[in-house]
Amino acid sequence: MSDIEIAQQAKMKPIIGLAKEHFGIDAEHLDPYGHYKAKLSLDYVNSLGGKPDGKLILVTAISPTPAGEGKTTTTVGLGDAMNRIGKKTIMCLREPSLGPCFGVKGGAAGGGHAQVVPMEDINLHFTGDFHAIGVAHNLLSALIDNHINHGNALGIDLRRIQWKRVVDMNDRALRNIVLGMGGPANGYLREDGYDIVVASEVMAILCLATDITDLKERLGRIVIGYKTDNKTPVYARDLNAHGAMAALLKDAIKPNLVQTLENNIAIIHGGPFANIAHGCNTVTATKTALKLADYVITEAGFGADLGAEKFVDIKCRMAGLKPSAVVLVATVRALKFHGGVAKEDLNRENLGALEQGFTNLERHYRNITEHYGLPCVICINHFTFDTEAELDLLQDKCRTLGAVCIASKHWAEGGKGAERLAHAVAETADRHLDGCRFVYDDHLSLWEKIETIATKLYGAAKVTANAKVKAQLAAWNGDYGRFPICIAKTQMSFSTDASIKGAPSGHTVEIREVRLANGAGFIVAIAGDIMTMPGLPKVPAAEKIDIDENGRISGLF
Repeated sequence: MSDIEIAQQAKMKPIIGLAKEHFGIDAEHLDPYGHYKAKLSLDYVNSLGGKPDGKLILVTAISPTPAGEGKTTTTVGLGDAMNRIGKKTIMCLREPSLGPCFGVKGGAAGGGHAQVVPMEDINLHFTGDFHAIGVAHNLLSALIDNHINHGNALGIDLRRIQWKRVVDMNDRALRNIVLGMGGPANGYLREDGYDIVVASEVMAILCLATDITDLKERLGRIVIGYKTDNKTPVYARDLNAHGAMAALLKDAIKPNLVQTLENNIAIIHGGPFANIAHGCNTVTATKTALKLADYVITEAGFGADLGAEKFVDIKCRMAGLKPSAVVLVATVRALKFHGGVAKEDLNRENLGALEQGFTNLERHYRNITEHYGLPCVICINHFTFDTEAELDLLQDKCRTLGAVCIASKHWAEGGKGAERLAHAVAETADRHLDGCRFVYDDHLSLWEKIETIATKLYGAAKVTANAKVKAQLAAWNGDYGRFPICIAKTQMSFSTDASIKGAPSGHTVEIREVRLANGAGFIVAIAGDIMTMPGLPKVPAAEKIDIDENGRISGLF
């Protein structure tokens, strides 16, 4: 059966009853969205403050490939397995974006017998959080142009407006646009563009805010552009935009509760991409889960050089989180792809390619253990076509690293197939008491932080940028030098060239643009040719998605 067919046969339980059964949450603290989804009230979240925290476990992966790695699937399967062996566990996931759902990935709620449900709802609109984020973002855009149209009392320089518009869909035609056409009644003619919602600073702010007050304050700090003196920033609060924006987000800030196929609670909240944003679910969701459960399993997007680095250097740094262990997900198929095997040949045994591709896993493992200072369990997400010889070779290679390596069958068997992994992860987390290390120190300059990430984690020999980028970073050092760095680059490689597989070294990372995310509290450094508005592939997943006369959806993997 396909993933969606498995999900459609799930025996879901009413979420209000599950919340009470598992964590003693009374119905009055839940805002139900139908029978199987609910938002948790902020009053209840705040009431948990005095409880001790559980252990935080991060699931990350090797550099992504078209073969797939199964990070979300592993997060769900591991969470189900932890509960099966008597470990009180909650999973914290990100919300899927409609762009990839209709573009390349199809669905993003796990796979096989390790999924969160209701799968169609989670992938399609869910509880409306992304809509609210997009509307709040675009309200600010509208207020900027309205202010200029009515006299521009703030003296905003039309050439230096930094705030784009957003939409939650891959649409390359919107990357650069001209607006205000049609004469004076339609505003001033100027260039603009669109990012995808997951790249919005409002998304990052929602994910990093601790409460409504913090949310509104961060929204007010957004720098929308500069005055005509070329140096004075204009903030969202100067337009009195932050109150209305926060009002639009009043429900979006509440964590969403759903369940797995095995009726365990998962929190799905927030959804920034890790290649163009910071790639982690909300701080509110993670901290809430830590008060409710003994173990919290969360995932960060794409490979450990992107999502995991930002989880450590941005989320943990800002929120004071102390992770206890990392699970690094790989597949035999993906490692063979990194070893040079074409996608259509990945189901054939190839020990030489597997050994060559292992370099990618090795670098991620060393980054996690040496630079993030965290213990790491390697999970081999098992595929039917994996041979015993390939699995043996992979286990041997992991042993040479001194790594715990478990082949797990959660896709095929659900939590039962991940029990060995669950025992290994729980034992690892229980032993670690020190939290994590940051890749760079706060006191470094912004440019030095970028260089440190690129050389330590990516294996780069140097970092380059044009004079304009370097001058901008130097100018920001005074007011924003303490900010962490959010590098936007291709997820497919340690380099900025998506075609270079394995573990390249000695390459150059070019920073072509930098953006100030003052409300979120970090600097975005855009490397190589990565786009903050993706495009659809030649054959989008949307072409295979359909709905019948009974409302049954198909094609959403």
